[in-house]
Amino acid sequence: MRRALAIVALLPLLNIPAAHADEPADRQQAFAAAAEEFQVPASVLLGVSYLESRWDANTGRPSSDAGFGPMHLTDAAAYTGSNHHEEGEEDPRGDDSRPLPPREEAPPAPAEIPESLRTMEKAAELTGETHEKLRTDPAANIRGGAALLASYQKALGAPLSDDPAQWYGAVARYSGAAEKEAAQFFADEVYTTIKQGAERTTDDGQQVRLPGVPGLGAIKEWLDKLGLKPPRRDGVECPSTISCEWIPAKQAELPNGNYGNFDTSNRPFNQKVDYIIIHDMEGYWRPSIDLLLNPARAASWHYSLRSNDGHIAQHIKTKDVGWQAGNWYVNAKSIGLEHEGFLAERGSWYTEAMYRTSAKLVRYLALRHGVPLDRAHILGHDNVPGTLPTTVRGMHEDPGPFWDWDRYFKLIGAPFHPFGGPNAGTVMIKPDFATNKPYFYGCDRKQPELDCPPTSAATVWLRKEPRADGPLVDDIGKRGAGRSIFSVYDHSARAVTGQRYAVADRQGEWTAIWYLGQKAWFHNPASSPTAIPSMGFVVTPKKGLATVPVYGRAYPEQEAYPADIPYQPITPLMYTFSAGEKYSFGGAQFGEYYRAVTIDPSTHKVVRGKTLYYQIQFGHRVMFVKAGDVTLSWA
Repeated sequence: MRRALAIVALLPLLNIPAAHADEPADRQQAFAAAAEEFQVPASVLLGVSYLESRWDANTGRPSSDAGFGPMHLTDAAAYTGSNHHEEGEEDPRGDDSRPLPPREEAPPAPAEIPESLRTMEKAAELTGETHEKLRTDPAANIRGGAALLASYQKALGAPLSDDPAQWYGAVARYSGAAEKEAAQFFADEVYTTIKQGAERTTDDGQQVRLPGVPGLGAIKEWLDKLGLKPPRRDGVECPSTISCEWIPAKQAELPNGNYGNFDTSNRPFNQKVDYIIIHDMEGYWRPSIDLLLNPARAASWHYSLRSNDGHIAQHIKTKDVGWQAGNWYVNAKSIGLEHEGFLAERGSWYTEAMYRTSAKLVRYLALRHGVPLDRAHILGHDNVPGTLPTTVRGMHEDPGPFWDWDRYFKLIGAPFHPFGGPNAGTVMIKPDFATNKPYFYGCDRKQPELDCPPTSAATVWLRKEPRADGPLVDDIGKRGAGRSIFSVYDHSARAVTGQRYAVADRQGEWTAIWYLGQKAWFHNPASSPTAIPSMGFVVTPKKGLATVPVYGRAYPEQEAYPADIPYQPITPLMYTFSAGEKYSFGGAQFGEYYRAVTIDPSTHKVVRGKTLYYQIQFGHRVMFVKAGDVTLSWA
């Protein structure tokens, strides 16, 4: 009776009529009803759900690690155990001066599925709901999550208390983390949300609110009860507010003078870090990390991020160079983060827990290395250019259109704001992620011809003409003579949130930008804009030049190379940058080439030139032009 009275007392705060508390007609009521049924504080249930899904239902689709619904109940049947990280033509090292040797076959995925991927089984047992209903019915899913929390609380010998602070242990266990530190940090993030409160409209239009509970009791007493201790950093380069561990990538000499799978360096003393690269694994946590333990795989990155709880593993020191971006110039000047998940797998989604820890890590790394917090320097793998005309086609496309760049940069602490008036000469792409659900096909690997489910995306389609049925613009590097297609894996005709482009034209509700040497139109109505003003510097060919070459890397001129280092040709890509066109400026750097062809770091050298390059947003990917070929101006 005391529990029922407490729930009824809470209902005015949650804007729920008491008479309907046992009839979950909407998402808010479903949380209240499940909280009452299983004697879990509503704030705890809402807080856990927010960290897992932000209360979204995701139309019954699984997350990147097989979790369903607002409570992220994991179903082993949706876990394929596959890893697609090695698919595609891209050489992750991206150094044509030393092509990779033939790769060994990837190790098989482990047969054992961890308990953290079986929570739906337990929820079904506790509630009597079917797996299908737990997957697709948000109210049933919330009941399942509440039942799990209550069972974890009982297993700890803790009371089903009204005090949210008394549920710290159950919340920590809900993370599914095997590591105590990871469970602790997940619980800390949940309780931060409970203290601060949250309110939003879900992906299916449900209004949900968690009133802040600033006066929480003594949460930290649970650290001793659970055997938790203040985390040890053990040399990992992570902020103290996230869970990190050290799982080193294996480096070793291989036959025929080869070695793998990263280069020991001394950044930032020999080279500045200019970029942070956001990847998805195209696979699951453990199988992806196992690739790093085999130096013959010739692929490596600095950090891996787990989906269900946001736990992080560091594999390479940030002073060292990973083989991750497919472009040696970018690799030498970047830090790579791999996120558990798939860019397209049935339209799978990324968890709030992973977004949060990733954002904290990026902010920490950016401040430490002086990397600007913008989309010219925080790049997706799909924004990294090919090095030569022969490598453009094989470059990777992750993290893909379903990565929420707007949400991500808000969490980083660098939200995208308009700058300038309605006639600004440059715009930043910024569709509303929740409502922007463009058409794609190819999300089902077994049936790639099928349409993708309607899914929130951070991208807009670009067309040759200002009309909804206009043909897509072309990318001769990606598609050759073929036309751009609506495949989720083809970004030939897409612009993405945070990218800044020079305006080429405007007609009614349509805006054209300069994109790969052509006008590219996208729908941009004033009532629901998909881009915001973003005044800034642009470049255009110098007067008298009909065209200027565009490059995939900023290498030095031949005269800069000492006698013992072979000259690396400065080869233009296949694109045309013509007089009259403008592209947004992303930064300036003098040409550099990092020579590292042996495992011995004492043989590594940096060649620095006098040729100044400008980075530009030329298409979906960033590229480079020589400063001497262009004029820099404000638009």
